[in-house]
Amino acid sequence: MQKFVTFKGLALPLDMAHVDTDQIVPKQFLKRVQREGFGEYLFHGHRFDANGDPIDDFILHHPRYEGAEVLLTRENFGSGSSREHAPWALMDYGFRVLVAPSFADIFKGNCFKIGLLPIELDSRLVDEWFKRVEAQEGYRIEVDLAEQALTGDDGFACFFQVDPFKKHCLLNGLDEIGLTLENEAEIEAYEQAHAAPWQAAVNPDGS
Repeated sequence: MQKFVTFKGLALPLDMAHVDTDQIVPKQFLKRVQREGFGEYLFHGHRFDANGDPIDDFILHHPRYEGAEVLLTRENFGSGSSREHAPWALMDYGFRVLVAPSFADIFKGNCFKIGLLPIELDSRLVDEWFKRVEAQEGYRIEVDLAEQALTGDDGFACFFQVDPFKKHCLLNGLDEIGLTLENEAEIEAYEQAHAAPWQAAVNPDGS
C-alpha cells in the first residue's frame, strides 16, 4: 500500500447525505474480483440516465471539478451493505481523501485498508469547507496526516482526529499483509523451530 504522509488535491463538494454503497457502486457492476476498474461505475445511477447518457448537472460532470482528489460530502457516507468495492471505486476514480461529518463504520474500515483516508469533522466545519470550495474554482485542500491538519488554498485550516493505529499504517504504507511482514523474522524463527513433522511419542516396543 502506498504511504500517505502529505497530500494536496482539488476538492469536490458532493452535497448529499446518507449516500450508501449501492449509490457509490451499484450491485450490477460487482462482477470483477480485482480492485481496478470500478472507477467508471462510481455514482453510476447519479451520473447516467436509464439510456446510459450522462446527466450533465451531476457534479462529477462539472468541468471545474475534473481531476478532483478530495471528496467533501455529508453525514453517514458509505452506509448500507459492507461491499469493499465502494472504496475501490472511489480510489480508482482518483479520490485519495474523503471529508464528512460521519462515515459508516465498515466502509470507513475498508477505506483505511486501501490507503483512502476518511476524515470526520464536526458538521459546522464541513459546512465551512463546502462554502469555501464552492466559492473558489480550483480550490485545493492540503492534508498533513502526521500533524492531522487540513489547510485550504485560502489559508483556512483545521485539525482532525484519526485512530493512532490506522494513522501508523497509513504513514508507513502498511496494509494487512505489510503488518504481517513486520513480524517476518519472528515467523521465520517459529517455522524453523517447528520444521520437523509432529508425531505422538511412542515407546521403542511400539506401545
